[in-house]
Amino acid sequence: MAQSLDTGSLLFEEKPLHTPSLAEVRQVLADGLKSCFSTVDVEVVDCPDLSKAPFHLAGTGLNGSPVLVEIGGPPYLLPTVDNTKLYDVVGVAQRALQDDQKPFIVIGAGAGPFPLVNSNCEGMFNIRYNPPGTVVSESHLAMVTADHKNVVIRKIPNTETRCALLANLLIAEGKAGPVLKVSCKRRTGNKDFIASIRTCLEDRYGEQTVGLGGVFLLQTGKAKQHVMSPFSSTPIHTEEQLNKWLNFFDMPAPLINVGTLVTTECDLDLRLQHFHSFSTHGHGGHYHIDTTPEEVEYEGYFVVGERIVRVDKPVNTHKFGRD
Repeated sequence: MAQSLDTGSLLFEEKPLHTPSLAEVRQVLADGLKSCFSTVDVEVVDCPDLSKAPFHLAGTGLNGSPVLVEIGGPPYLLPTVDNTKLYDVVGVAQRALQDDQKPFIVIGAGAGPFPLVNSNCEGMFNIRYNPPGTVVSESHLAMVTADHKNVVIRKIPNTETRCALLANLLIAEGKAGPVLKVSCKRRTGNKDFIASIRTCLEDRYGEQTVGLGGVFLLQTGKAKQHVMSPFSSTPIHTEEQLNKWLNFFDMPAPLINVGTLVTTECDLDLRLQHFHSFSTHGHGGHYHIDTTPEEVEYEGYFVVGERIVRVDKPVNTHKFGRD
């Protein structure tokens, strides 16, 4: 079986993020999102127990030295795959937190561990780790059927802690504490839920990089989502070729989405937003946008990242395949 890369040998680059108070971010989003949704409610609340329904996370909270981590990137997938790019998420988290004795949670979006299913797949990472080595995984993967008409969702076992090629993760100690609760109904703007939040923050903070990580629920309606095909045998060079290779689906609520966003690339070739969803009803994939703006409802819980950690940044990069 393919082995993950030695975490200690990977290049880690790190920068502090701008960390406005939750109260300040609350006001920015409460004001800005009014142009995107007909009903907006943004609060600072004590984080609910996210291990319970309807969120089904492996950990209960999002606080405790929250770090945003980006591993690899689309250049390891496109135009051709580099299937040596397998990473141990637990090892990356320990190094990012600079402490291998702390418990932590990892949630986020990335390419799934293809050796587990002998196929390219989407990964919805959702792990709780307790030292010296206990892993509780509520992670899932999504892959297409042979005819590309349907999606198969599989639980990733506790023994599998790898991601492949690329990932955007929130890593934190998983403690209780204050978080941003963002509730929106009936989309009136042309941007998705995460892009709407990101644009509000970008408009307010400009070149200061602000990052959020967390979970949101698509409570009602449907969302456009994709699931990748098996690795392409021919190079993919354009957005048109990419969209033919991806498989797009209209997936029904409720969908549990995990991931991160940042307002600038921070000179680290960052992906600005990346969320994947899983569910209790056999649907999941890469979130693009809701397709039922008149009826859609969102509820999300987020923390402000303190640092951004860039892991194994591609030397030769490009800008497509990041939507």
